[in-house]
Amino acid sequence: MKKTIYYHDTDCGNVVYYGNYLKFFEEARTEYMAQKGFSIAQLMKQGKFFVVARQEVDYKYPVHYAEEITIDTKVLEISDIKIIFENTITNQNGRLCTKGKTTLVCIDKNGVPCPMGVDVKQAMAA
Repeated sequence: MKKTIYYHDTDCGNVVYYGNYLKFFEEARTEYMAQKGFSIAQLMKQGKFFVVARQEVDYKYPVHYAEEITIDTKVLEISDIKIIFENTITNQNGRLCTKGKTTLVCIDKNGVPCPMGVDVKQAMAA
């Protein structure tokens, strides 16, 4: 996924504010799932909600206002109730800027972990 950095993404030094990387990761995960045939809204209507259980971020190199970044997403691990995603962010020169790992857990409407379903698991693993 490509993204242009806007002024509102940055801090007073025109560098991307560190917390915004989590939003970038979420946008990329949502796009990844959509490419696999699933929308978050669709899954929520089925009573399946994904929550972040763990987040790791390594900041390697700053990203600045007006730069274009590429956010790559892949699944590192998947089980019946959990997906671990890895995101890498590179700048327009191909330099690694940020790397993150996000663990999502599937829960039901009561907040109890539940299976995401074979169809979702197979699609995400493919």
